[in-house]
Amino acid sequence: MSVDGEVRRLKDEADGPGWEVDPDDEWGVAVITTVGRQLKLRREAVGMRAAEFGAAVGYGEDLVYKVEGGKRIPRQEYLERADEVLEAGGLIAAAWEDVKRVRYPKKVRELGKLEAKAVEMALYECHIIPGLLQTAEHARSVIGAAQPPYSPDDVERMVAARLARQSVFERSPAPALSFVLEEGVLRRPIGGTMVWRQQLERLLEVGRLHNVVLQVMPMNCDTHSGLDGRIELLKFPEGTAVGRSDGAFNGRPISEPRHLRILELRYGTIRAQALSPRESLAFIEQLLGET
Repeated sequence: MSVDGEVRRLKDEADGPGWEVDPDDEWGVAVITTVGRQLKLRREAVGMRAAEFGAAVGYGEDLVYKVEGGKRIPRQEYLERADEVLEAGGLIAAAWEDVKRVRYPKKVRELGKLEAKAVEMALYECHIIPGLLQTAEHARSVIGAAQPPYSPDDVERMVAARLARQSVFERSPAPALSFVLEEGVLRRPIGGTMVWRQQLERLLEVGRLHNVVLQVMPMNCDTHSGLDGRIELLKFPEGTAVGRSDGAFNGRPISEPRHLRILELRYGTIRAQALSPRESLAFIEQLLGET
């Protein structure tokens, strides 16, 4: 399956009913609670028991209660089947427009909104391949290795949310994207050889896009201005910007021009110390040839 096809597949799976609602996400809780209440009222209005309704829509009684109680996020298929079974005339199916806005974790939604608005993005990542560049299997391996471990459902939800952010590559007009990755990260075969190769191929694919500059920081570089950790810079059409760095300003988002200039200086220096874009793509091709 192509990368684009995998992204679409995981976006569809992201509608799944196995995810619990984040109790700290007030808007998400309100949306899912309201949808669940409407489902319960309509089910009871036609005189169907939960078990009977569950059998009709293809899910268990326990899940029906959890969805109706606002504890689980219903998938689009669930709402469409419920609409048919309850003869709601499209009203239940239409609730998907609200549900899909809260199916991903709050922090991911907020980041996705910023990335969707940005006309320029710059990211130096020192420990992992950035989520915007990860394949589905690589993301699954990275997230699945966390300790304490996430549940399988949570892993899939986080993978789907991560891949959904990659719609930034489909935007028109395309934003200017710059990435600097560490050589050591590229050499680590997360997920095994096949997953690793597919990830390197994905980096080559993205690195050849006209709006993307991808660079590698070599391990033999004797001067490195990125030792404080990750740096991210987002610039918006109206001239504003936001940045974040692991080693500056306590890792909090900053938008003050004088603070942004510091991050821009550090990022620009890191880019100058890294391999050129052409050399970087050649290096990744070399890594692929070594397997």
